Amino acid sequence: MKNQQPITLLICALGGEGGGVLSEWLMDTARACGFAAQSTSIPGVAQRTGATTYYVEVFPTPLCELGGKRPVLSLYPVPGNLDALVSSELLETTRQIGNSMSAATRTRVISASNRSFTTQERMQMSDGRTDSATLLEIVRAHSREHHVFDMGEMARSSGTIVSAVMLGAIAGSGLFPFPRAAYEATIRAGGKGTEASLRGFASGFEVLDSQLSQARQVQQLLGDEEVPSSATPSLPADVTALFPPQVHALLVLGHERLLDYQGPAYAARYVKRLQQVLQAERASDPAGAHSFAITLEMTRWLALWMAFDDIVRVADLKSRAQRWARVKGEVKLGDADLLQVYDHFKPGVPEFAAMLPPGLAQRVTQWDRARINRGKDPWALPLKIGTHSVLGMLALRTLASLKWLRPFGSRFQTEQALIDQWLASVVTTTRADWQTGFELAQCGRLIKGYGSTNERGKDNLLHIIEHLATSQNFTSSDERALAIAAARKAALADDAGQALDRTLVQHGVAARPVKAQPIRWVKNPHMSKPR
Repeated sequence: MKNQQPITLLICALGGEGGGVLSEWLMDTARACGFAAQSTSIPGVAQRTGATTYYVEVFPTPLCELGGKRPVLSLYPVPGNLDALVSSELLETTRQIGNSMSAATRTRVISASNRSFTTQERMQMSDGRTDSATLLEIVRAHSREHHVFDMGEMARSSGTIVSAVMLGAIAGSGLFPFPRAAYEATIRAGGKGTEASLRGFASGFEVLDSQLSQARQVQQLLGDEEVPSSATPSLPADVTALFPPQVHALLVLGHERLLDYQGPAYAARYVKRLQQVLQAERASDPAGAHSFAITLEMTRWLALWMAFDDIVRVADLKSRAQRWARVKGEVKLGDADLLQVYDHFKPGVPEFAAMLPPGLAQRVTQWDRARINRGKDPWALPLKIGTHSVLGMLALRTLASLKWLRPFGSRFQTEQALIDQWLASVVTTTRADWQTGFELAQCGRLIKGYGSTNERGKDNLLHIIEHLATSQNFTSSDERALAIAAARKAALADDAGQALDRTLVQHGVAARPVKAQPIRWVKNPHMSKPR
């Protein structure tokens, strides 16, 4: 025997990503090439509670050269004894590394860079996402060689599932002694969807083949550091000149978002608001020792708040060509297939009143509130719109075209007044003390979601502005900054607001006022009428 040790591979895939198909492809390819191979699977608990893992061992010497002997292969991976780890999701990659599966001196890690957020990440009131940069650092530190790229986008552009891209990456890495043609022959033998799978296979193969062919040169020139994937997007020249380079990367995203949301005038309004913050920060920090951190925070949260969701925005996003193309890719639509897409909406009085002038909006809202006080449910209009049809798409595009009406609506005017109140507080506070202004700018993350969640976030922000930012109970600016930071963290940690109220009281200011809730009298339909 030329080699007494099998080649070991652990595959990690989420539900519906074809991990089982991938392991079968590898087994079929190994058998077709005359090698002994074995595969076992360990199912995960749920789609984002744990990936399904597939362990593959291939003996690197063909059976015809073993003189009738058969190798004994293992059913389960041994921590630290893997030649390669291939994963369709970055957090799952690091999870297996945390289980000691990868060895820094032996294991080659091939991972998707894309994320599928866990339930725990989505549940957080604040930004609960795990930092991808931290995950990448873990991959780099615990692998002999690592290849991380966007497998999800490659699969979507190829019209296939991510397992085909993963197979191409495995083939391109040269892990197994199989020629490329053998892998492609296995895919073709599968029948349905072979062309799309071959496209995905080719994209994954080319990425690994290209990276490996240049690996030695990259290591020599860059010390094994990753090459930046893209340059910072450009800003209009007149806007670029107004802001320091540290702000440009985020500013271009915010500027483009508001151009798309409402147009050039609204984007210009965004820039003017940020200029006020920048002037205040330069006055407080003339040397730029803090790298314009306040302006950076306001660049992010101001853009998100100004582009708030309403029925016009929802209709616009639902009826875009990119959305239709994404849906077709997700369902793997073939040339001979028919696709029908129905979108369900249930706009109520708040959604319609948002587009009405303030006076009319107030009367409509009062009418709905009176209905609720009489024991009736809030008024709403359930809609089922077939966006695959001409009439359905025309209805959405007509609604999306009403963005010109948005500035006249009560919601737009209310939001702008609240934004200006927050902006003025940040500017004033920053001029007085940089750290306090920075903490108040970060309070923009309280504004998120829609409906009651959005309203609660705005109430919390205004209470912090009106009480902590202006309170005379603090003996120093540092104490005020710490109080604002504590209140922000409490508001994000508890959606009921009890933690925020306790924090406010601890810092000597009033808790949030209790909102009056109407008493609803509801008739019992089972009670008999009095005689």
